[in-house]
Amino acid sequence: MKKIFKWILIILLSVLLLGGSFAAHEWYSKPVFINNFFNRFALKMVLDNPETLTSLRFLDAMGIRGHNDDLADSSPESTEKMFDYIAEEYEVLKRYNNEDLTESERMSKRIAEYLFSFAEEARPFVNHNYPVNQLFGIQNGFPTFMEAQHQVNDLRDAEDYVARLTKLPLKFSQSLEGIKNRTEQGIIPPKFVIARVVEEMTNFVNTPIEDNILYESLKEKMDKLEDLTAEEKSQVLSQAKLAIQNDVYPAYEEMTRYFSGLSDKADDRDGFWKLPKGDEAYRLALKLFTSTDYTPDYIHNVGLQEVERIQQEILAILAQEGFEVADGFQPSIKRLSEQERFYYPDTEEGREQILADYQKIIDEIDANLGDTFNIRPTAKVKVERIPLFKEKTSPGAYYNGPALDGSRPGIFYANLYDIKATPKYSMRTLAYHEAIPGHHFQIAIAQELKDMPLFRRFAPFTAYIEGWALYAERVAFESGFLEDPYDNIGRLQAELFRAVRLVVDTGIHAKRWSREEAIEYMIANTGMAESDVIAEIERYIVMPGQACAYKVGMMKILELRAKAKESLGDKFDIAEFHDVMLKNGAVPLDILEELVETYIQEKQAAS
Repeated sequence: MKKIFKWILIILLSVLLLGGSFAAHEWYSKPVFINNFFNRFALKMVLDNPETLTSLRFLDAMGIRGHNDDLADSSPESTEKMFDYIAEEYEVLKRYNNEDLTESERMSKRIAEYLFSFAEEARPFVNHNYPVNQLFGIQNGFPTFMEAQHQVNDLRDAEDYVARLTKLPLKFSQSLEGIKNRTEQGIIPPKFVIARVVEEMTNFVNTPIEDNILYESLKEKMDKLEDLTAEEKSQVLSQAKLAIQNDVYPAYEEMTRYFSGLSDKADDRDGFWKLPKGDEAYRLALKLFTSTDYTPDYIHNVGLQEVERIQQEILAILAQEGFEVADGFQPSIKRLSEQERFYYPDTEEGREQILADYQKIIDEIDANLGDTFNIRPTAKVKVERIPLFKEKTSPGAYYNGPALDGSRPGIFYANLYDIKATPKYSMRTLAYHEAIPGHHFQIAIAQELKDMPLFRRFAPFTAYIEGWALYAERVAFESGFLEDPYDNIGRLQAELFRAVRLVVDTGIHAKRWSREEAIEYMIANTGMAESDVIAEIERYIVMPGQACAYKVGMMKILELRAKAKESLGDKFDIAEFHDVMLKNGAVPLDILEELVETYIQEKQAAS
């Protein structure tokens, strides 16, 4: 990404030098070419955020480094400014006539219109969230950013690191202003969220400075620099220690005091229904993540039906394998999970074997997909363990896309903290979801699409992205990669987990389920450990709607595939269908349906 932004900036600067009036027009008015409009919008958004600039580092390659000592504006005013800018650019976008655009440009315009119009719809609900919670927020986002993104390659980088520490009080006060605005509107997180946040921040400031991640990270980074003298390193670390003591810790303490006091105003109601216009806000959250207008009732009822269907399929397989299933799903799945033969040794050697077996699974399917796909990503994918310092609080797995310049492959990160969380029969499905033909296929292919605006390569449509990865598990099964019946149970359990999410997310936020009711339902219908279920339910409480995207997206893709099969009969080609799915980047589900309908019509016309 940083390479693309670098070239966009170089082109703009070159145009500025060669023709100032044209450059000014392209930068401030309606660009002549619509793709210039898309790229300008992306670039302006990036240039307004010092932290994003540090992450991308495309300015650093040009010798521009002033942003590395600053932090992004987190004030409510900056949010209003962003929405104003989006509204202005939306009006510019509307001035492009479809008749003057290519088919690809019209599609890009439609997707951009979807995003801009959603921002317009969402603006009245900008405060309907909990920006500081047990999962994410400035309290853990800032240390993570400094540790992972702020590189220290010389003395200036180290000094910039310290400068950012000293500016943290302003960023915290800006964030706290937004939280206070929410409090005035009656948007207060549940008590358990407040308790977790207070505990997290209290533990942070009670850590001796030399043991704090902000100090340790800087020291570790400077220790690798041979060009810095011992005196320079000591001086910078002394400055960092003072900054943590005088700026960072007081900022955390102020936030902690506010949250501690907020507890008196909070209650144990967990759903969005309790907030002002909470029902509207939840419907908007569902639209954001599913890119549909499905109602909470519809999603809830579909979830109940899918839970019943999938459980019966699992029980049928267990019965065929000789398990007792007469007492129902939960006891039956518990008996399966207690079989020691399905687990690796709880040793470092066992964990190394898990990583090796994951890579073997990925390499096998990569080499034997046959005629299922025409398009394949150039980028490779490898398996790595989630770093030890964060694996305890990380999900079971996640995927990071490859570098655009080919310098880094896609990475499937596996969580090996609890060996019991990785039964052998679940590994194939997880690898197919995160790597091939799941996230790696879709994300790497999107990044490699030519002649497509940058925003479409990274479009944030969760239902499409997660729906594809869940669908990919099904494709692997249909392609013969889950012949072992226990591996198929692993696939069905993964789908069941996503179906249960439909029920509990809508249960919490629309049907007024308590946290305890949601936990009870999820334990009874998944067979998951109570600790894992609690973490999941608490995630859904602070991220309403997101968990519904997976199953909704998968069901839509399967629905479109069935429609294409019925319409085309013998002319249906699964690889061509997957071309339609993958060659347009992530899109809203209604646009995905239009793409499939166009494919059907063109295929019929050609026959």
